[in-house]
Amino acid sequence: MRRDLGRIGTFATAFGATRLAYGQLRRRPPGNPSSWERVNYAGRPVLLQAGAAAAFGSAAAVAPLAPGVAQAVAASAVCGRYDDLHGDHRRGFRAHLTALRGGEVTSGAVKLLGIGAASLVAGALLKERPVDKVLAGVVIAGSAHLVNLADVRPGRAGLTVLALGAPGLLRGSLAAAPMGAAAAVLGEDLGERAMLGDMGAHALGAAVGGAIAAGNGRLGLAAHAVGVVAAAVWGERGSTVGERGTAACAPPCE
Repeated sequence: MRRDLGRIGTFATAFGATRLAYGQLRRRPPGNPSSWERVNYAGRPVLLQAGAAAAFGSAAAVAPLAPGVAQAVAASAVCGRYDDLHGDHRRGFRAHLTALRGGEVTSGAVKLLGIGAASLVAGALLKERPVDKVLAGVVIAGSAHLVNLADVRPGRAGLTVLALGAPGLLRGSLAAAPMGAAAAVLGEDLGERAMLGDMGAHALGAAVGGAIAAGNGRLGLAAHAVGVVAAAVWGERGSTVGERGTAACAPPCE
C-alpha cells in the first residue's frame, strides 16, 4: 500500500473526481454522443456517462493505495464499455463460452477473459502466497460480476457497492474509493437520469472487490470467493429468464 489519505480523504477524492468527470463527460461526450444514450426498463432516456465517471473516480482514488487494483478497475471499465457498445441478447457465461468454442468472440467473452486476467494480476500484487493470490483474483472478478448482476433497476448497483464496501471501512481506506464514486452518481441513477451500465458496474465491482481482497486473510478470501461464485451460478440460472431484457431497450437495460 502507498500513501493513505484516510477514509474521509479517499471517499472525498473519489466523490470529487467522479463529479468532475461526470460534468465534463456530459458537456463533451467522447465519440458518438448517441453511444452514451439508452432507454431504461421504464422507457425513459438515460445517460451512460455516470458509469464512465464512476470508473474514473474510483480508479483515481484507488491508485495511490493499490495500483494493482486500479488497473483491474480500469480493465473492467474498458471491457464493460465494450459490452455497452457491442453487447447482444445472449446472457450468461455458458452462452458466451459456447460461442467462443465456435470461434465467435462475444462481448461477454471479452469481459470474462479481460476482467478475469486483470483481477488475477491485481490479486497477485495484493497477496504473497499463491493460494491467496488466486483467491483474491476470484474475489475481485466475482465482485465485478456481482455488482453488474445488481444493475437491473435504478440505484441497485450503487447501493450494492455501498453495502459491500461499508464493512471494509473498518479495515482501511480502500473501500472508501468505490463508495465515494458510487455515492457521487447515485442521485442521478435513482432519479432515472443516468445509469452505470456495464462500464460503471464492473469497474465499481472490481474496486470494491479489491478492497475486500486487501482486507481479508485466507479464510475471509475463501468465504468471499465462495459467495461470489455462488452469485455467478445464481446469475447464470437467472439469465435464462432475461430480466434485463424485459423492456424494449438497447443493452444495457436497467
